Amino acid sequence: MMFKRYFFMLVLGTVVTFAFYGCAEKEKAAEGPKTETVTVSIAPAVQEVKSEQFTLQFSDLKITKEVDKTSKEITSTPYLRGNVKIINNSKNILDVQGVTIQYLDASGNSIPFKTGEKKATVSAYWSDLQPGKESEQRLDVTVPMAAVKEKSLAKIQVNVVYIPTPLRRETLEVPVKLGEK
Repeated sequence: MMFKRYFFMLVLGTVVTFAFYGCAEKEKAAEGPKTETVTVSIAPAVQEVKSEQFTLQFSDLKITKEVDKTSKEITSTPYLRGNVKIINNSKNILDVQGVTIQYLDASGNSIPFKTGEKKATVSAYWSDLQPGKESEQRLDVTVPMAAVKEKSLAKIQVNVVYIPTPLRRETLEVPVKLGEK
C-alpha cells in the first residue's frame, strides 16, 4: 500500500513538473526576437572616384545593423554592403592585390573599432585587370559601432594595393551621408 502511494505521488509530481515546464517553454517561444535588422542607405546611391590608374565606382551601399527593440541600442557590429567596380584607366595591366576600408569622421580622423567588435575591413581582390576593362565585386565589411551610433561617419577611405610595374598604393576618400531607409 505504501509503495502504491509513493509511486502515485512520484507519477503525479512528474506530470505536474512536465506540464509546468512545457507551459514555461511556450511562453518563452511566444516572446519572439528581441532585435531587429535596420538598414541605413548611404547617399548618393552611386559614388565614383578616380585616380591616375583606375576608377572606383560604389553602388547600392547600405549599412546593416542589429538593434535591440526596447533600448534601440546596436547589439552587434554593423556591416557595410554594396557593390564596388574597378575600371582600369591605365595602359598597364593592374594586378589588384586588395582593397581595404577605413572610416573617417568629419575632421578626417579614423573611427576605430572598439574591443570586442568584429573587424572585417578587407574586401575582395582582382588580378590581371586589362587596360580599359572593368570588374565588379560585392563589398561586405564591418563598420565600427561608433561610426553608426554617433552618426560620425563622413568619409570612407578606400586603400587599393595594386601592381602595375612597380608596386603603387593610392588612397581615395568617398564622402557619405547616413539616411534611414
